[in-house]
Amino acid sequence: MSGDQQWWKSAVVYQVYPRSFADASGDGVGDLRGIAARLDHLERLGVDVLWLSPVYASPQADNGYDISDYQAIDPLFGTLADFDELLAEAHGRGIKVLMDLVVNHTSDEHPWFVESRSSTDNPKRDWYWWRPPRAGYQAGDPGAEPTNWESFFSGSTWELDRATGEYYLHLFDRKQPDLNWENPQVRQAVYAMMRWWLDRGVDGFRMDVINLLSKDPALPDGPPTRGGFGDGSPHYATRPRVHEHLQEMHREVFAGRDGQFLTVGEMPGVTWEQARLFTDPARGELDMVFQFEHVGLDHGVGGKFDPVPLDLRDLKASLGRWQTELGTVGWNSLYWNNHDQPRVVSRFGDDQRWWRESATALATVLHLHRGTPYVYQGEELGMTNAPFAGIEDVRDVEALNYWASATALGHSPRDVLRGLRAMGRDNARTPMQWDGSPQAGFTTGEPWIAVNPNHTWLNAASQYDDPESVFEHYRRLIELRHRLPVVAHGDFRMLHPEHAHAYVYERRYEGHRLLVAANLGPEPVRLSLEPGWSDEHVLLANVTGVQLGGEATLGPWAAVVALREA
Repeated sequence: MSGDQQWWKSAVVYQVYPRSFADASGDGVGDLRGIAARLDHLERLGVDVLWLSPVYASPQADNGYDISDYQAIDPLFGTLADFDELLAEAHGRGIKVLMDLVVNHTSDEHPWFVESRSSTDNPKRDWYWWRPPRAGYQAGDPGAEPTNWESFFSGSTWELDRATGEYYLHLFDRKQPDLNWENPQVRQAVYAMMRWWLDRGVDGFRMDVINLLSKDPALPDGPPTRGGFGDGSPHYATRPRVHEHLQEMHREVFAGRDGQFLTVGEMPGVTWEQARLFTDPARGELDMVFQFEHVGLDHGVGGKFDPVPLDLRDLKASLGRWQTELGTVGWNSLYWNNHDQPRVVSRFGDDQRWWRESATALATVLHLHRGTPYVYQGEELGMTNAPFAGIEDVRDVEALNYWASATALGHSPRDVLRGLRAMGRDNARTPMQWDGSPQAGFTTGEPWIAVNPNHTWLNAASQYDDPESVFEHYRRLIELRHRLPVVAHGDFRMLHPEHAHAYVYERRYEGHRLLVAANLGPEPVRLSLEPGWSDEHVLLANVTGVQLGGEATLGPWAAVVALREA
């Protein structure tokens, strides 16, 4: 936690996916020197915090979320000296730096795991989750896995180590074995590493799937799902001891330190009731959490790769509930995009006819909620999903595993690819579009994943001096959060909750009322408002011709922000 519990309420965080942001070396992969060379972009946008996705040493089985050395920079991205230079350059611009903390699992090439798998009596054996085959089975037999749990990346969560005849647990890829947080030696090793980075000058951590740390030591089967697997999440997601672990982490790592630190925990499946506990300042756990409720609303019965159209009323109910329930205790993180989500303008907007309008309307709706907004690289330009021609264009391990399992089950390759195009993580990982040159200004080499062809017109260089650009709209939204206390601290009241296309809410604080009204659809709408609102109160609009009065007239994908005294 920070010394000043309020600073992050008026802050905006910018996430960089280093592999895809800027390549200074020309090898086709982004790096730390490339990020440092583009810090002017972040300064111009006005963000307060730079969150770096993992840059640690890694075999890159999951693009760096499989870490082999927590205290080394992967040569793909540079050196510790490059990191220190980036840190100094960011701090010189008043930008804090947030590291990605991935401690639910390591790489299977981490020295801890290499020792752990070396023999059944190695002192580090209990640093990971090892189990013999299921009773009555021989190691390697079908069904011999210790539990029926299904991995987030398809298939079983258990991998056989033939040398010792036992299985190890991996909730994600087989090259990402889960650490055993029941072992106090594991926890102390993680805390020592975190202190090492804070001593180096970093300003906090975004904590990957942090609510999955605590497993039920009995490791029971989960309720059956499909393909012979079971849902193990009741036995590893948001279990009671995770609160103990996070409180201990706070005491061991952050307590007694000077500085303004930020801690945010990514938490799949977390409810608002649980989030209030995690983010209650009196409990000493986290500043805020990433919840997934709103980004699951367009998942069909077949999961994320079976998308269905979003019902805006469901989105308002979800986000409105989180606004209300964390209004007096705890804090929200606000996001549409990150490295795991498709591009919002393609997902919830219209990336064809109403590209600019929908990109800016969605930004307006999100940023003026109560909470800390997160901007994912390229979101501030309105970057879109990529037109992947075939599976050979895909790089993400989750998508490739899903393709293999779904096609093996007989699903149509065309249908599977359609789902991957819409919802695949690679949509967020195509190179940052700096300009209209052949590789979008990202690299002078061959990029590790193809640049989106629309970079010829959709790029940063074309937007910097355009007052109507998506970039300029994001810059104004960030400036409003910095300037108006009502944005950071005001209460929240949803208006017109049952309207199918309008997203309207009001914030109030210390005698000021802030109105946000958006039409998130292709047809004009008219909305009744309380008396007293007029065009003279408008602070920001993403299109011309918006009218406020007893009724608001909003054209397709129009959004307006207005302020007046209460």
